[in-house]
Amino acid sequence: MRGLATDEMQYIAEFLGACILETGGRCRGSRAQLAEAIKQFEHSRRSAMTPESHCVGSRQDQEHKMILLLEYLCRSGTVQQPMSVAAGQG
Repeated sequence: MRGLATDEMQYIAEFLGACILETGGRCRGSRAQLAEAIKQFEHSRRSAMTPESHCVGSRQDQEHKMILLLEYLCRSGTVQQPMSVAAGQG
């Protein structure tokens, strides 16, 4: 079994750090909300990069990291599951 690469772990840490700084540590929501937050994070991250650093990672590599981050957040219990109500309850 292969573990995460250093750059993949760093990407996860950067996102979680941004959550702490911007929202007081609350990084929860539905899968769709988290996917949108990751998309905004990546846009902000790319905007802050220097022209030289844009060449460091390919677009495919960044998309892989975004998917990996979303899966990590979903599996770590960060995703808020919708409440289901059994039939006959209200």
